[in-house]
Amino acid sequence: MKLVKNIFGSALVAAALLAGVTQATAAEYPDKEVRWVIPWNAGGSNDIMARYLQPILAKQGIDVVIENVAGGTGAVGMGQVATARPDGYTIGNGTSSTLAIIAQGKTPLKNEQFTHIIRVSVDPLILVVPGKSNIKTLEEFVDHMKANPGKVTIATPGANNINHIFAAMTAKGAGVDFRHVPYPGGSRVISELMGQQVEAGVLKPSETIEQIKSGHLRPLGVFANNRLEVLPNVPTFKEKGIDVFPHGPMVQMAYIAAPAKLDPKVRAMLTAKFKAAIESPEFTAFAEKNGFLIDPISGAELDAEVVEVSKAIATVAKQTFSNK
Repeated sequence: MKLVKNIFGSALVAAALLAGVTQATAAEYPDKEVRWVIPWNAGGSNDIMARYLQPILAKQGIDVVIENVAGGTGAVGMGQVATARPDGYTIGNGTSSTLAIIAQGKTPLKNEQFTHIIRVSVDPLILVVPGKSNIKTLEEFVDHMKANPGKVTIATPGANNINHIFAAMTAKGAGVDFRHVPYPGGSRVISELMGQQVEAGVLKPSETIEQIKSGHLRPLGVFANNRLEVLPNVPTFKEKGIDVFPHGPMVQMAYIAAPAKLDPKVRAMLTAKFKAAIESPEFTAFAEKNGFLIDPISGAELDAEVVEVSKAIATVAKQTFSNK
């Protein structure tokens, strides 16, 4: 009986000590560098934004080490986040692209494996061609697709995501099929476009704006209902009579995620620090320059948004890819 009491007592002591360590860790967070996984190649939009936020976050007291872990339309890198210790020292960039493959069951990952921290950006998408292309307008590109059914190549970062859906909608507008060419990140798509290895790509302004300004890429159309301030002369697909939202609206967004069961105090700390960085004058100016929107929702609101975006993409993807 005494042995049982001793064991029970030891267990209580161990539990108390563990609770004390957890509380101390939460109170002292962060006391070391935070690993920030970007599940795409270096040079893409998420990588660019993360590296711009890095010094701003340092001013807020969080030193992040950025690590690019590309593959599987974001599933490889986010898989590492999902299986990391929920201590706040591993975070990742969730995106609508990864939500898309989760919603379609193309990865074993589940949204429940993550603690959603805060949304970083809401991004429009554009159709671009190489600057050396003979195609100057969206109408010319559609005519080119009609003249070459099933042969025109459109590249996207990843597959079965919003970029892929909009590529398919472009082909549907021409009434023909196309050749989809997926890559592990936007930077690779840009490289292939500039080398004229592919004829077009579906990308974000934030990852192409410098190449557009230099003339290495040419934007033809915006996958949105309104023109972009950063590209005021580029028409929307809607203006040209092409409906890219036949099955409902979709949102391309990027957000910060940590492993599930993250300490609420650590979650609150991360949310506050990232919110301050995202809303800083430096990052606000960066967003305006690069054509993306800032809407840093968090907590239950972000949890609900993740669910809604996932449902919308799953519905649209089913309609889009089942009709090919």
